[in-house]
Amino acid sequence: MNETIKTIKSRVSVRKFLEKEVPKEILEDLIDCGRLAPSGYNRQPWIFLVVTDKELKNRLAEITPWGRFLKEAGAGILIFCEKDAETALEDACAAGENIIIAAQSYGLGTCWINSYKKAYSEDVKRLVKCPNNMELMVMLAVGYPAEIPQRPPKKSLSEVLRWQTF
Repeated sequence: MNETIKTIKSRVSVRKFLEKEVPKEILEDLIDCGRLAPSGYNRQPWIFLVVTDKELKNRLAEITPWGRFLKEAGAGILIFCEKDAETALEDACAAGENIIIAAQSYGLGTCWINSYKKAYSEDVKRLVKCPNNMELMVMLAVGYPAEIPQRPPKKSLSEVLRWQTF
């Protein structure tokens, strides 16, 4: 099986991390993979904010109800897009998925933290001094897994695949 396919098929969301730094070079490579994602009209409306400072990760984890595990992760990656970009949400999701797959190939775990227009999004933006023209789209916890959880049940291919018409 192709290595990329193996990487995608072995990925699970990780919510328990070792308190271990992720090397800067790896984080830069993850962002490099994110910036190479497709974007509508090739606008590339994103800014990737990497958070490794323990105190800042703790504050983000306090603000984000479903992302408490961020404080244990080696890093948080926040993806912002220009508010007026027509395909900002799609662009950020494509970039986030590239980062998730790249992280898996490095043996890192990730977990997507829903962030687009959530009740806490404005608090996150204030905390990281986000400019007014940008919108928080995605937050990812990234780090060395303390445990690999079992894959949750997924629908079978036959349940989700159709050919030509429904």
